[in-house]
Amino acid sequence: MFQQLINKEVKLSVVGLGYVGLPIALEFARKMKVIGFDIKPDRVEKMKNNIDPSDELEASDFEGCDIDFTSNPEDLKEATFHVVAVPTPINNHNLPDLNPLLGATRTVGKALKKGDYVVFESTVYPGCTEDDCVPILEQESGLKMGEDFKVGYSPERINPGDKEHTLTKILKIVSGCDQEALEVIAAVYGSIIKAGIHKASSIKVAEAAKIIENTQRDVNIALMNELSLIFNRLNINTYEVLEAAGTKWNFLKFFPGLVGGHCIGVDPYYLTYKANELGYHSKIITGGRVINDAMGPYVAKQVVKQLISKGHKINGANVLIMGATFKENVSDIRNSKVADVYHELKSFSVDVDVHDPYASSEELMREYGYGLIEKIDKKYEAVILAVNHDEYMKLDESYFKSITVENPLVVDVKGSFRDKIKELPYWSL
Repeated sequence: MFQQLINKEVKLSVVGLGYVGLPIALEFARKMKVIGFDIKPDRVEKMKNNIDPSDELEASDFEGCDIDFTSNPEDLKEATFHVVAVPTPINNHNLPDLNPLLGATRTVGKALKKGDYVVFESTVYPGCTEDDCVPILEQESGLKMGEDFKVGYSPERINPGDKEHTLTKILKIVSGCDQEALEVIAAVYGSIIKAGIHKASSIKVAEAAKIIENTQRDVNIALMNELSLIFNRLNINTYEVLEAAGTKWNFLKFFPGLVGGHCIGVDPYYLTYKANELGYHSKIITGGRVINDAMGPYVAKQVVKQLISKGHKINGANVLIMGATFKENVSDIRNSKVADVYHELKSFSVDVDVHDPYASSEELMREYGYGLIEKIDKKYEAVILAVNHDEYMKLDESYFKSITVENPLVVDVKGSFRDKIKELPYWSL
């Protein structure tokens, strides 16, 4: 299989061409013949013209790639090695939404032939690949896993906006349904991953490894957020405390903040869902999620309280939120907790403007019910720096003075301006 792929005698497909799938597809396409499949024809057309719909890759990243982009599932029948890299979000009840994954699995199942491989990259709970996906592959194809086709799991480790830790520079975990599958999958990924391959002993181990990467970060950030709640009552700055504590060699450097996005704020729910199914009710993980999910409303309420203490009228007060994406220097708004800050402020009848140089106003309106202002051109009672985009990090106190009324409030969620704001009233987590 591996030699046939390298010799371009057979094709590899990547199903789902988002921020995970597209970089993988292009990297493989430098070594093999690749079919890039996405269910959205408009996205496919952009990629055919060397445009990344996620705004992560440049046009030059498409050069030298042997890839055919398509939204026709029939084209997948030409491939013998399939990589599934579709989103695995949560629903409004914080439960796993496997519909995109199971839908993609059905599509691949219909294209499956004897001797084919299917490798899943989507983040799932341990057991999902074998218990949920494999039966669908068998049902749609009429084939038997292990005998007729092989399955593996290799969790994605792509970090949007990170130009240093890119796909080929990150160690890749791989796993397979048997030893033969493991070796083939390791060889295929090893052809593009320069950082090396870690062979997990089973698919479940690989799934579990992925899910705890972000769960660990989520719990640690929750601790920092809880500390910020305590230190706020003590009237001391959390970041100054962390800076002091960080002088000890073994102190782990995590920081408080709004925990959004499609990984840290989502993955732990997949693990707690599976734990509940097994009769165990998580305490630390669930507790961390409760704390982190409450931070958006907490920030908004602190703004309201401090404006009241400064004598400002809340009904109709003008507040500016700078940043709408889930993290700095990306256009991705999925699960952005800035929306929680916005809606909580609106519940107090505050007039809220949102500005972001990266996000799409139309996408924000569809997802959260509000859009962006194009230009900051009025005076505000409070300014909330919610996302540390590079454009905002270049600003100074004089700028904040120019866009605020007398005796305003500057809220710096991540504490980046605590040494720059000297005269204006200032608050951070």
